[in-house]
Amino acid sequence: MEHPQREIRAAYADSTITVYQAYSPEIGLPAVREGRFPATWKRDRMTWIKPSFLWMMYRCGWGAKEGQQTVLAVEIRRDGFEWALRHACLAGYARGVHPDRAAWQRQLKASPARVQWDPERDLHLRTLPYRSLQLGLSGEAARRYADEWTVSIRDVTPLAREIHALVGAGDPDSAARLLPRERPYPAGEELLAHLRE
Repeated sequence: MEHPQREIRAAYADSTITVYQAYSPEIGLPAVREGRFPATWKRDRMTWIKPSFLWMMYRCGWGAKEGQQTVLAVEIRRDGFEWALRHACLAGYARGVHPDRAAWQRQLKASPARVQWDPERDLHLRTLPYRSLQLGLSGEAARRYADEWTVSIRDVTPLAREIHALVGAGDPDSAARLLPRERPYPAGEELLAHLRE
């Protein structure tokens, strides 16, 4: 199936979208238990959320990387996610999107969110020829994410391990059946026009 070069693909419902993050057990497990990020979660730091499960698996090594052993599926409000997109800036300078590098740097400094389009991954974590969204949240956006937008937090580490084991055992079909069902997110042009590279 042909994919657009840059597209948000995600598991979503009428009012929520699922994004993924990975943390140490000291942060991840209390977040799951309480259904919200604990006080130890730094609201003043940039945090990156990923709608793509397999991109998260690439980033955290199926939950094996130090400090990323607890993989979280964070269900957040779609209106919050879209607020972040509206207030985001591209993480890198893009000719044709920004008048010049100085204008991009000013916009980046003023924006509470930033977007990177990174190569999507397959079950073997190899790069695919199209890109997926990473959304960085800082300042107001990070606080809203933690305290207003988050609806639920689930531990999907066992799922990540099960899928990884099936891939390792040479059974990619069974592994693929366990993947979250991600589909193109209905983000209109007004949401993404300023975020195209």
